[in-house]
Amino acid sequence: MAGATIAELRAEGMLPEQDGSRVPLGSPVSVKEAVLPFKRFRTADGKTVDSVLGPEMRSTGEVMGIDRDFPTAFAKSQAAAYGGMPTSGTVFISVADSDKRAVILPAHRLQQLGFTIVATEGTAEILSRNGIAVTVVEKYSDTQESGAKNIVDLIDEGAIDIVVNTPSGGAARADGYEIRAAAVAADKALFTTMAVLGAAVSGMDAAHEGFEVRSLQEYAADRKAAV
Repeated sequence: MAGATIAELRAEGMLPEQDGSRVPLGSPVSVKEAVLPFKRFRTADGKTVDSVLGPEMRSTGEVMGIDRDFPTAFAKSQAAAYGGMPTSGTVFISVADSDKRAVILPAHRLQQLGFTIVATEGTAEILSRNGIAVTVVEKYSDTQESGAKNIVDLIDEGAIDIVVNTPSGGAARADGYEIRAAAVAADKALFTTMAVLGAAVSGMDAAHEGFEVRSLQEYAADRKAAV
């Protein structure tokens, strides 16, 4: 398509000798983030669409964060796409059974960073058994008859700053939808996979400390100087 082979483009200096699988140790890291304004979308019956991504999703824009390491680059991508990540406050955690072991280390780090953690009963049990201070909150589905305050109410009231919810099956799926819809409506940080939660936690130190913004031309100049 470019009118030349890869070997010819390398010989002309248009492509590097090494492909992207091997880069110099000091090379910056780039993180691309999709911008998905879920609260602008509605189903045919007027309900907020679920924010769990599927193969049919299409982003309405993209941004890139670039810096010396992955945590800082990720923090930059979130700042550009969604205005940044919270660095304090209350985190709600409710994850599928398959994610309960994986959430322990991120939850420990969130506690170390000073966040207060609340969770539904099943998730709270495993967090507590692993030394994490956690407050139990009621599920949405368990309070529809009693009218007791539940996690959706807390999100609506602004008492929750970060929502961690990985989709599960059965009744948990309905609960998860209500939680995620409330988080989207309230413009709260929402993480629906363990991979993204881990990335977010790794970037919170950078988000808290702040970071330097540099132009692509400056990075290009660094690359030329290193050759």
